[in-house]
Amino acid sequence: MTRRKFITLLGGATVVWPLAARAQQAGMPVIGVLNGQSPDTYAHLMAALRKGLIESGYVEGQNLAIEYRWAEGQNDRLPGLAAELVHRGVAVIVTGGSPISSLAAKAATSTIPIVFAFGGDPVKSGLVASLNRPGGNVTGVSQLSNLLEEKRFGLLHELMPTAAVIAVLVNPKNPTAETEASDVQAAARTIGQRLLLLNASSERELDAAFATLVQRRAGALVVTSDPFFNSRRCRRAIHNVNMLLPVA
Repeated sequence: MTRRKFITLLGGATVVWPLAARAQQAGMPVIGVLNGQSPDTYAHLMAALRKGLIESGYVEGQNLAIEYRWAEGQNDRLPGLAAELVHRGVAVIVTGGSPISSLAAKAATSTIPIVFAFGGDPVKSGLVASLNRPGGNVTGVSQLSNLLEEKRFGLLHELMPTAAVIAVLVNPKNPTAETEASDVQAAARTIGQRLLLLNASSERELDAAFATLVQRRAGALVVTSDPFFNSRRCRRAIHNVNMLLPVA
């Protein structure tokens, strides 16, 4: 399998080292999947993964095995789950969502190839040395959506120019949260827009954030790119507020 044949495995332009060398080992080759969220959240991406493998001649359960490790929103479990995949001797580890799962995999092995897909800057996150020469055993794709929060804030301001307050929802546990919040705050100061920064990393905090948003009469809400928020895109917790959500 070539790097380019792995290009659609996570519903995006993902690349990976060949599995052929690993397949020469005794037994069926194994792919490890490591993710901080739940399988329901990433069901469509896992379907894309299996579809891409089939197109490359690999069928789960026939000539390929996939080991799934889901942290179910408990990121402190990721190092242990990554260690399990390394002990299992997987051929490659596929990670998704925030860089936390990718960093856990990187910390667990320096030899097993790791393929990531997330929205932040892989260089600033410490995953790769550079975009054109990632180096080491880590490669993948980033939509760089975390770098577009300032632009998305500006777009929402154009759509809602009369909004007295625009709220921004951030997950403080995401490694990119501080940068995202700083970018949006700078953009708000430039145009003199009142900004309400809301933090949430759990269901309880999310409920509290929505209550504060309504109480403070925010006219619009920017939801920053984060797996926790993406898994709750269909939630209808507030009304009469214009929301701009990231594209997963």
